[in-house]
Amino acid sequence: MSFSIESRIQIDNFDLEQLNQRFDTAHPREILAWCVEHILEGLVQTSAFNVDDMIITDIFYRDLERPVPVIFLDTLHHFPQSLELVAKAKEIYNLDLRIYKTPEVETREAFAAKYGADLWDKDIEKFHHLTKIEPLQRGLDDLNAVAWITGRRRDQAVTRAYMPVFEIDAQQRLKVNPLASWTRKDSWNYVFQHGVIYNPLHDQGYPSIGDEPITTPVAEGEDERAGRWRGTGKTECGIHI
Repeated sequence: MSFSIESRIQIDNFDLEQLNQRFDTAHPREILAWCVEHILEGLVQTSAFNVDDMIITDIFYRDLERPVPVIFLDTLHHFPQSLELVAKAKEIYNLDLRIYKTPEVETREAFAAKYGADLWDKDIEKFHHLTKIEPLQRGLDDLNAVAWITGRRRDQAVTRAYMPVFEIDAQQRLKVNPLASWTRKDSWNYVFQHGVIYNPLHDQGYPSIGDEPITTPVAEGEDERAGRWRGTGKTECGIHI
């Protein structure tokens, strides 16, 4: 991991408390516009191409016309519909798409041969380290990321209820959550108003979409992320911890 001296000074000079007070309930566009104005280099979006991620991409590419690099983690275990959306979004927005995955494996079968079948059942922490945590950090390092944008909202889970808009991650990068104050309804209102493309699985009982083997539909009244890692007690894959 490396930052330029200028970038490090720039991040250190940000007053996070003041920024969070100013933007706590601001529209995501205002937050992203601030990022575009003040972070001239090293601004990156990380995206799983869930509906909230697509909103951020739409604001960056269509509204603000700032083609920031978009990191997508190809875990090799995505739903086909998710991969189809990635390809469609790349074409529509002409995305600066950067795909990262577990080194030295190209298919789900090769992953199973190297690390064992159904690794998510046997060692979910190792599975997430191999498919998400290490590839993400490698991507952020490769891009010399100073700040990265996530699609998290406070109402998605109790673990996110007090999430700030601006925070510093474990590697001392600025981490920005522009949709923090939005609700699920706010997100879908934006999607329908602006014609944003989205994963058809969202219409089939999957409000939050992860890897196919460990993502299930969510019943009415359940938490939005209840279908992720069902029965394991997990609430995060490790990227945001």
